[in-house]
Amino acid sequence: MSNTTSQQMILGMLIGSVGNHQGAWRRPGSRVEDSHDLSLFTDIARAAERARIHTLFIADGLTLDRDQVRTKPFAGLEPITLLSALAAVTEKIGFVASVSTTFSEPYNVARQLASLDHLSRGRAAWNIVTSAWGEINFGKPLPNHAERYRIADEYVRAILALWDSWEEGSIVLDREAGVYADPERIHPIDFSGEHFTIAGPLNVPRSPQGRPVIAQAGSSEDGKAFAAEHAEIVFTAQQSLADSQEFYRDLKRGVAAAGRNPDDVKILPGVSPILGRTEKEAIELHRELVNLIDVESGLVRLSRQLGHVELSDLDVDGTIPPERLPDIAQVQGRQSRYGVFKQLAVEEKFTIRQLIEMEVSSSGHWVPVGSVEQIADQLEERFLQRGADGFILLPSFYPEGFTYLTDELVPLLQERGLFQKEYEGDTLRERLGLPTPSSVNLVAGSVQGAS
Repeated sequence: MSNTTSQQMILGMLIGSVGNHQGAWRRPGSRVEDSHDLSLFTDIARAAERARIHTLFIADGLTLDRDQVRTKPFAGLEPITLLSALAAVTEKIGFVASVSTTFSEPYNVARQLASLDHLSRGRAAWNIVTSAWGEINFGKPLPNHAERYRIADEYVRAILALWDSWEEGSIVLDREAGVYADPERIHPIDFSGEHFTIAGPLNVPRSPQGRPVIAQAGSSEDGKAFAAEHAEIVFTAQQSLADSQEFYRDLKRGVAAAGRNPDDVKILPGVSPILGRTEKEAIELHRELVNLIDVESGLVRLSRQLGHVELSDLDVDGTIPPERLPDIAQVQGRQSRYGVFKQLAVEEKFTIRQLIEMEVSSSGHWVPVGSVEQIADQLEERFLQRGADGFILLPSFYPEGFTYLTDELVPLLQERGLFQKEYEGDTLRERLGLPTPSSVNLVAGSVQGAS
């Protein structure tokens, strides 16, 4: 591959517990004992910052599967709480917190994220999650897939209005005159929609970035339409270069059709490399991790990923009959991830065991296996061939797999001119190459919730 390029990729890193692979915690030295301890996450955040990773990304879940927890640790730490603590021990790296629009309220979330942006001096981002499950803990039914996105659209519009309710320069700080803030520059939003009614204004001032960065991870048709309208980072999952290129082209076209600049939306597929200093070492590590998989619990996870299709009567070394897998439009869970697994099952003829390996190692994200040089080549190809603006790295296991990423893969990408050697800019927005939104001169009654 080429050694230099004028283009540079964005790299984020998803962190949670001691590795993305289900069996990672069983390896000696995994630090699983620290999986709810701030010391582990502090070490991860500081190492990622030393590598100049743009942002940390924390997924979230709102349920606990008692059967699954038998074979896999469940970090379970609430993202905004954890990221607020990490903001105090880092200086440059960004923070993407996942928060559900189905099981939370806009005013609270707007306030929490604005607070995180202040505490981190402009490093906060919100990953919008519509939630495919969790209703058992919130006393209300789960809306269908399309309705969840309609709710999310209204929710985001409400939050943006709250963040914009303070104009730039609202805080005056005139000690002599005794004026702290100018109330004429702080506005009610009088938001009235189908699902939310919010008077405003927000009780947290305009944040350092103007607004936290907006991220989104759905790749279904509903998800892509939503991303085209609102997202600035899109976290997605494709297995091949061709699929990545198709998604990239399709979403960028959608962004343009929505009246936005396609360069203002960064598409970052997830990749969970299993890498070593040599290909042989990487293959051995992959084999070790495969041998740590609990097939029974993996089958349960795969069934849920496939919309709860029944699999227990099938041979794990055989394939899934195509007629057992419904059309994607009938699935009310995670449609985009279902599509990835259905394609692997039907078109690629993956066995159930292979699908389980895919689920427990990456939840459907790309899992290349190879030397540091080989993985760098593959990332470079997808980036330069317009399959991505960068990647979200999902460390397969900790600490060695994480260290290979930060101390070996990243320096190689920097050597090739593909990744930043220093942070540039004062905020996460600036470091991602995203525009800083200007405040809107809102007046009472000017914001409507219906869309």
